[in-house]
Amino acid sequence: MMKTARALPGLILAGGLSRRMGSNKALCPFGERHLLHHVIDRLAPQISTLALNATGEWGKAFDLPLVPDTKMGHAGPLAGVLAGLQHFRDHPSGASHMLTAPSDSPFFPDDLASKLLDHLPDENTIVIAASKGQVHPVFALWPFALVEDLENWLAEDDNRRIRSFLARHPTIGVSFPPVESATSSIDPFFNINTPEELSQAQTFLKSLTP
Repeated sequence: MMKTARALPGLILAGGLSRRMGSNKALCPFGERHLLHHVIDRLAPQISTLALNATGEWGKAFDLPLVPDTKMGHAGPLAGVLAGLQHFRDHPSGASHMLTAPSDSPFFPDDLASKLLDHLPDENTIVIAASKGQVHPVFALWPFALVEDLENWLAEDDNRRIRSFLARHPTIGVSFPPVESATSSIDPFFNINTPEELSQAQTFLKSLTP
């Protein structure tokens, strides 16, 4: 069983359509950089190798291996998970799992990988981040053992719900506390879907600055 992130690959999920934002969320200005830069900087030190699940040419600007969905038709985050598992399976690291994080959550813990790994019981269990009694399946350790079942699951067009897929497999939730600043706190897995949520996140980011 792997208890270190030294061989753990990571994937940023950025294949969504950003309908509620009205533009590509990953490219939204956030502080002095794009939102995706914050996610990369937070995730990269926690894992051994990093790739970006995205479609289109824009992803090439971030100097990461680009892993587009292999399931066509914008099949949701599970399609990104499948693409990442297939990609890292073809570039083996010795890891039993892959870590995922979305491109629209800039405050997730800097010990996300190590804490999830601390609760990893075997090579087949999905380990999911949680906060305030809610699980966040896009922040998870996904076993490579799931590739074939996930391929078959997504072959049916009605199978898109990530929680329905999770119900087919052993899962563990690992809880994380809020992120605190000098003046406020925020859910560590706060995700940005709308301009209003972007503004809220920008306000919290400023409160973190000394």
